[in-house]
Amino acid sequence: MSRLFFVFLFFVFDTAIAQQRKDCFINLTEPLKADNVSSTSQRFIIGSTCPSCTLTLNGNPVKTWPTGAFAYELKLAEGDTVISLKSSCAKGKEAIKTIKYSYKKPIPEKPTTTFSIERVSTFPEGDLWVLPGDVVECKVKALSNCKATIQGKENLYEMPDTLFKGISGIYQGNFVFTANDTLEEEPLTIALTDSTGKPIVKKTKSLFTLMPIDHPIVAITKGRLAHLEYGLGDDRLGGAKIGYIDSLILLKVIGKVGSQYKVQLSPGRTAYIPDEHADLMPDGTFEPSSLTGKMRVYGDSINDYVILQLFKKLPYQSFQTTEPSCIVFDVFGATNNTNWIDQLESAKEIKKVTYEQIADQQFRVTITLRHQQHWGHSMYYSGNNLVVKVRRQPQKLNLKDLTIAIDAGHGGSNTGAVGPTGVTEKELSLLLSLKLKSMLEAEGAKVIMTRQTDTFFDNKQRILFYRDSCPDLLLSIHLNSAADPLRASGTSVFYRHDGFRPLSRFIYKRMLELELKEYGNNGSFNFMLNSPTEYPNALVETLFLSNPEEEMKILDDNYRKRIAEKITMGIKDFLNSCK
Repeated sequence: MSRLFFVFLFFVFDTAIAQQRKDCFINLTEPLKADNVSSTSQRFIIGSTCPSCTLTLNGNPVKTWPTGAFAYELKLAEGDTVISLKSSCAKGKEAIKTIKYSYKKPIPEKPTTTFSIERVSTFPEGDLWVLPGDVVECKVKALSNCKATIQGKENLYEMPDTLFKGISGIYQGNFVFTANDTLEEEPLTIALTDSTGKPIVKKTKSLFTLMPIDHPIVAITKGRLAHLEYGLGDDRLGGAKIGYIDSLILLKVIGKVGSQYKVQLSPGRTAYIPDEHADLMPDGTFEPSSLTGKMRVYGDSINDYVILQLFKKLPYQSFQTTEPSCIVFDVFGATNNTNWIDQLESAKEIKKVTYEQIADQQFRVTITLRHQQHWGHSMYYSGNNLVVKVRRQPQKLNLKDLTIAIDAGHGGSNTGAVGPTGVTEKELSLLLSLKLKSMLEAEGAKVIMTRQTDTFFDNKQRILFYRDSCPDLLLSIHLNSAADPLRASGTSVFYRHDGFRPLSRFIYKRMLELELKEYGNNGSFNFMLNSPTEYPNALVETLFLSNPEEEMKILDDNYRKRIAEKITMGIKDFLNSCK
C-alpha cells in the first residue's frame, strides 16, 4: 500500500510538471481571492507558472524558479491597487490574472467623547470560579474625568494618557473577592459617574462564581493524556505543559478559568488542567496529601525502577538534568516520612538515589544515572506506589540493534504548509520519511511509522501509538513555513527535554552540511511529540517549503535522498557519542 502511494505521488508530480511544460498558466497560493482588503502595506504574491514561460507583473519581469515558482513582494499605497500578472510562452500563448488590493491604514484609536463605557475587559479572561482573596484585573475604556467603580465598592483609577498612546479615559483596578460576595455565574458590574452625579453601568462578559470555603473541591484525573500546565497562556502549540501525569490522581481545585481548572499542588505552587482530563469528586473527598513511605531501587532484565510508597495518588512532575545526568521528580502534597532507601545491585543504570523535602508538601527525589545520555523514563502508579521506570542505555549502539520511530508530519485533511507550486507538506514529509525509512532499514534498523499513506492521525493518537510501541528513538519529519517567502529560509531541529538535546544537535550539524541557512537547534519546544520522556526524540524542520528556492530543492528526489542521508548520519553520530 505504501509503495503504491509512493508511486502515485511521483505520478502526480511528474504529471503536474508535464502539464506545466505543455500549457501556459498562473496558479496562485497567495492571495487566493481576486479582490483583497489589506490592513498592511506589505503583501506577497506567491504561486507558479509553466517553467518555460516568462512572467510579468504590470509589465515588469518577475523572477521564476526552474519549478515555475515565483514570490513577489508588494508595497501597497493607500487606496486600490490593481495587479496584472501575465505569463507568456514561446508559442505565443498567454495566461493573465488580475488581482485587486484595497489597503487602508488602521484607524488610530480615539478617546471616548460621549458619556459612555466603550468596553470592559477582565483578566484572567473567561468565566471564572474564584475563592475569597482572589484578584481579578479590570480595565475599562470610557469617558475621561469620571468616577469608575466595580461592584459599587472598588475604585477604578484613570491612567495617565501617556501610558496608552495619548488615549485618555482608561480606567484600571483590581477587584478582590471576599466571603461576603454572593456570585453564582454572574457578571461584575462597572459603574461610571460623571461630574453631575449621573451614573451609567456596564456588565462584564465573563461570569463569576464564588466557590465554597467550608469544604474543598477535589478533582481526579482521567484518561491516558492528562497533563498539567504552568499557566493560562496559549498559542498554536497549546499552553506550556508541566508534563503528563497518570489517571486517578487527586487534585485540589481552587478555581476555574474557562475550561481550565486551577489546582493547588503545594502551598507555593499552582497549575492548570483542562476539564476534559479531570472529573470533580463528591463533596467530602479529602484533600490530596500523604506521608512518604518506603523507597526501593532495583532492576529487572530490561529496566531499572524507583518505587516510592504513598498513601494517595498525588500529582508529580519530572525533569532531566545533565552534568551530572539525573532524573529529578517532585511529588506535590507529599511530606517526608522515609527513613532509608533500599538500593539493590540489580539496578544497572541507576547510580544512586537521594531525596529531600524542598518545600512544604513538595518532596523531591533525584536519580543519578551512570551514563551521560538519557534514554528515557516513565512515571505511573501501581496502586498508591509511584513508580519511575528508567530505560537503560542499549548494550549495542548500532542501528541494526535499535527500533527507530519516524513520524511523517500532517496527513489526510491536515495538509500542513503549502509551497508556491501548490505542493503540500503532508506529501513531502511522507516522501522524505519513506526515504529515511528505507535508509535506516538498509542499515538493519527496525522502523515503525505512524503513517505510510496519506492518512490523518491527530497528535494524541501519535503519542499513544509510540508510548505503546516504545521505540529507542523518535524523529518527527516536517517542513517549515513563513509568511515571508523570500527571507525566511533554513533548517532547524527541535527538542524539549535537555537530556535529549544531543540527538537533535547531531542531526542539526549534519543538516547544515547541506549548506542550508541556520534556523537553530531549538530547545524547550512545547510540541506534543517532543513532550514524551519515554525515549529520546527530535523534530526536524528540514527546510522552508514556503521559500521557492528551498521548495525546488525538496521537490528533487535526489535532494530528499541527501536529507535522509544526513539525518541517518546524525543518528549514527549520536550513537557513536554514547559509546
